[in-house]
Amino acid sequence: MLATNPNVIRAVTCTTRPPREGERDGVDYYFLDAATFLRRVQAGNFLEHATVYGNSYGTLKSEVVGKLRLGKDVVLNIDVQGAATIRAKAGEDPELDAALVTVFLTPPSLAILEKRLRKRGADSETAIQKRLSVARQEIAQWKNFDYLLISTTIPEDLRRMQAILEAEKMRQCRAQPPEI
Repeated sequence: MLATNPNVIRAVTCTTRPPREGERDGVDYYFLDAATFLRRVQAGNFLEHATVYGNSYGTLKSEVVGKLRLGKDVVLNIDVQGAATIRAKAGEDPELDAALVTVFLTPPSLAILEKRLRKRGADSETAIQKRLSVARQEIAQWKNFDYLLISTTIPEDLRRMQAILEAEKMRQCRAQPPEI
């Protein structure tokens, strides 16, 4: 979607986990050490932050608000905890509230998720089981999102995400009025 729609941009999030092969600082994530991450939390720099699988993750306010003010549609890849935090903060921020749309993206089943995790080959058996346990808990929260997108294929997922984006642009609260 980012490649086909120049108005859609991804917010680069911060993490304390080490980079995976091929990941680049400032492109895939901002890779921070734990002390720097904590300082940014204490300074109130994050829109949301959480510890997941033993690593800290967070979305900088400046990453989101700055891009929204440029008229961009900002996409975040966050967990249910982060989405809940942002939804709560959006209730206190009219600019963020007007722009917020949540989509719960999930594989069709836990069996398929397990297959994907094993194919990736990046996690130990213990880590895979922990991820599956967390996924069970997160999937139960799908009703807290505006949309549910059950992943099939990447092209189909992208088509449906684009349809959601287009529908949201036509909602009265977001639409640009016609010139009269």
